[in-house]
Amino acid sequence: GATPADKPEENRPRTPEMSAAVMFRSALRPAVQAAGRRTAAATVCRQAPRMMSTYFTPAHEYGKVDGKIATVGITDFAQAALGDIVFVDLPEVGDEFEKGDSFGSVESVKAASDVYAPVSGTITEINEVLSDEPGMVNSHAESDAWFVKIEMEDDSELDDLMDADSYKEHCEKEAH
Repeated sequence: GATPADKPEENRPRTPEMSAAVMFRSALRPAVQAAGRRTAAATVCRQAPRMMSTYFTPAHEYGKVDGKIATVGITDFAQAALGDIVFVDLPEVGDEFEKGDSFGSVESVKAASDVYAPVSGTITEINEVLSDEPGMVNSHAESDAWFVKIEMEDDSELDDLMDADSYKEHCEKEAH
């Protein structure tokens, strides 16, 4: 008998997940085709498996990766543990760091903590807003309150980091 893998896609029984995936692909197809005619964006998306993925360190930093750029900050778990953040110390644009190096610090009313680079690379941008509004880290840790953007030297370093599910497990273990 034929196994599901032998059947053409249209003859396979549809699960809700498959239906959603097919609908998502169908919805994106015209936009991707249009982009492909004008730019190489569609090709880049297919070739880069790490487009817009988020990775986490055991020390509660995150890296949101888009191509060769990682947007780095501290996680919501970290800001909650620190309490009210009163100061964020960031490096200079152009500074280079190895994976695991301290690139700055964050101070709260309770404690000061170093912040470590999840990947090796060069700082391309710092979030200037945090010098005036460090408390933004408490309300938007994993979005607007990113710390730095790093141009990665070697994206294979991401392989050692955790995905969202693994990080959630890590936090649950740490909380007990």
